Amino acid sequence: MNNRVLSVLVVIAAILAVGIAGCTGESGQEGAVQTAETTPAVTEQTGEKEVYIVGIDVPYPPFSMVDKDTGEATGFDVDSIKWIAEDQGFEVEFKTVAWDGIIPALQAGSIDMVYSGMTITEERAEKVNFSIPYWTVNQAIVAKEDSTATVEELEAGKLIIATQSGCTAYIWADKNLVETGLMPADNLKAHSDIIKAVDDVIAGRADVAMYDSTVINDVIEDKAVTKIGYIETNEQFGIAVRKDDVELLEKLNAGLENLLASEYWDTLNKKYQMK
Repeated sequence: MNNRVLSVLVVIAAILAVGIAGCTGESGQEGAVQTAETTPAVTEQTGEKEVYIVGIDVPYPPFSMVDKDTGEATGFDVDSIKWIAEDQGFEVEFKTVAWDGIIPALQAGSIDMVYSGMTITEERAEKVNFSIPYWTVNQAIVAKEDSTATVEELEAGKLIIATQSGCTAYIWADKNLVETGLMPADNLKAHSDIIKAVDDVIAGRADVAMYDSTVINDVIEDKAVTKIGYIETNEQFGIAVRKDDVELLEKLNAGLENLLASEYWDTLNKKYQMK
């Protein structure tokens, strides 16, 4: 065999090796949670079904959580997207992402959707597309059990507020209290999650914590704090996808409509004590 023929065969063998390598891969178990540090393949094919990576922020009870014993994703939103996936013929995996980086993660392609109690806002809608709304919440205010703090004092900018960075409560306080000059910027304490914000209140480093009304009940259970009132924001939650993922958005909207009309929706509401 001359050198020219041998070279051609080596090239063919290399091409075949690359092709075979590109066809292998493993699909994660449905419900398993990947960490934000991993970079999984997104929108893979498993047989005839597509696999979408769902970005979730945890702990965000009752919407998205991770079971401490099994490491599996759980919660109202998690169960909802599993039902929608079954209804629409695709599969899902879950990936935990810090809330203030979850939209950048979506835009970068490390996740395919955000389904974790995300409020639909004009600012966010400039970066992503939202599904039809599936839930409405207001902002609850909690203080220590012996506190004399009031919602009126909060609205006047007289309290130190703790909340989660980048959440709707933070956005509301920043826009209505800090930007208007009613409250110094240092009096708005941002934390990586709402549990740390509530701990700030218990420790006396903040007067109140502010967060989504549906979520706060689980957070403050068995803690020495109490709800003192609400800020009526009437926020609507939606699923966020990339601007160019038109087909995925259509599937999610169709699945949501079917879910909202199903008996399983009532089952989910009872399971997670949503109302």
